[in-house]
Amino acid sequence: MAEQYVISSANLNYIEKNLKSIHQNLETIDSGVGTVNDNVKVVYDEIGALAQEFHDFVQMQVRANRLGQAHTKLVQIRQELEQKYGHYAIIRRTTTGILQADDLGIVRKDTISNATEELMLSTPNYWLAPCLVALSAWISDQPELADKALREAIKRNDEKTSLFFALVCRRADRKSASLKWTQRYLANQDEENLDRKTVVVLDAFASGLLGADSEGVISKQMGEWMDHLADKPGFVEQQTAQWSEAINLKKKPLGANDYTYLKKYSKTWPLLQEIMEGASLHAEILNYFTAIFEQEASTDALKVQLDEILTSLVSDFDDEELPLRKEEKFEQFVVDFEGDEQRARQNMAVEQSAFDTHKDFTQLLTDAAMKPTTSHASVSTQKFAIALSKNWITDAYNDVVAQNRMKIPHEITINVDSFNDKTTDGQDEKEILQRFNKLIDREKSSALSQCVLSGFEQFCLFGGAIIGVLGVIMAALGNVALGLIALIAGIGMVINHFSKKKIVENDRMSVESRFETKRKKGSQIIRATLAEVVDFRAEFAQKDAESQKVIDFLDQISPDQYVRKLSDSNRRIKINS
Repeated sequence: MAEQYVISSANLNYIEKNLKSIHQNLETIDSGVGTVNDNVKVVYDEIGALAQEFHDFVQMQVRANRLGQAHTKLVQIRQELEQKYGHYAIIRRTTTGILQADDLGIVRKDTISNATEELMLSTPNYWLAPCLVALSAWISDQPELADKALREAIKRNDEKTSLFFALVCRRADRKSASLKWTQRYLANQDEENLDRKTVVVLDAFASGLLGADSEGVISKQMGEWMDHLADKPGFVEQQTAQWSEAINLKKKPLGANDYTYLKKYSKTWPLLQEIMEGASLHAEILNYFTAIFEQEASTDALKVQLDEILTSLVSDFDDEELPLRKEEKFEQFVVDFEGDEQRARQNMAVEQSAFDTHKDFTQLLTDAAMKPTTSHASVSTQKFAIALSKNWITDAYNDVVAQNRMKIPHEITINVDSFNDKTTDGQDEKEILQRFNKLIDREKSSALSQCVLSGFEQFCLFGGAIIGVLGVIMAALGNVALGLIALIAGIGMVINHFSKKKIVENDRMSVESRFETKRKKGSQIIRATLAEVVDFRAEFAQKDAESQKVIDFLDQISPDQYVRKLSDSNRRIKINS
């Protein structure tokens, strides 16, 4: 019985020791969880940075792919335009060809008649074909045929036909007939729903090509349109919004290499980018207006200028081509903004009005002034539209400037890994670096506090030595086997202590190195970011101050004075602005 009791007691002691060992190991694991948590935080920070870099890479790749698609689509759209409407180009070229041939008198009238009749057969339903037949019959002195063709042309498109013959008659110096055609066209117009082709009349008027009688009709009509529109509720607000959109259309994106640190290490960057582009707009607008008004008025002969306007009428105002033209413009925006589809859509939304088949008179002026390519306005028309609208432009421009200044942030954030701070002007580098170093010290202390030996690992040194000594004593007293086991266990515990101590020392060195590297790199980034804050504030102030130059430029434009400069005639035109 005594022997059984000894064995049970020994077994229980052995089990108890193992349970204590397991408990101590659990304590070790628990103490290591803090270190793991700290390391996990570092890993999360690194993953966040990698995720942002990956997101930027994906966005860059998406834009590059979209840019390639836009180039391809532009080619396809232009090919489709050529396939669907290329045959119209023959008629368009023939128009000025007939007029110039008649001027020179080197082409037989029969040849002109045959050519126009063939075009009439090959392009059914196209408004310009019967116009050419009427023109040819007019040249050949065939009034009945001219009358029939003219009626068909009016049936197909009254407005374009009226404009066409207003210009043709003026070209032939038949001012009375030109006036009647112009009056016919204007009589069918509503100032709140003008046909987009009305810009052709503005072109001829602004270029001084329609003669004194026509100018009297047109200037009076414009004055009435302006008065009627000005009486509408909300007119001033509408003009401010309308011109603000057109002005903002001239914004240019910042360069990819501008403010690289702010772009990467400040959450305020999207707002900073927006207001800097708004400040850069002043120089863009000033250059835009200056370039328009510095262009000399055309010195070409009357017929040459009229031919250019005729070409614009017959080439640029066929509404069936508009859907493809809109697609073409959108894809061109994608190309202009290097694949940024969102920005292309924003600009296209503003540009949309230029493609509208009908618009009010003030929108026609806005489109002529700010979107000449899409609205097909000449430089003379741009000058006239800007001069006539200068008060609205000034109000809208002041609003654009005020809106941009309201967005200026008082403080700019700095976000470097786990460090988040703010600065107003970038001049508080010392204070920010102090706060950054304190954060690094706290994080390092927290990490180092986890790099320590557990209670069991500390006990292993003394406990192992004691157990080893007891093993030697037991062996000396004759219990060699048990003494040898105790000696081996004691040596193992001592070895475990020094092994774990070495690991802890290496971990502490790793933590020290990691945080000192973070301190050094972070300090460099903070200094560079603060330097960019200083540069940004200075550049913004400089560019924002240029807004006054735009206002001064607009103030010196007088509609009356400008109209008098449109030609060498002595005409004076009074249009209320």
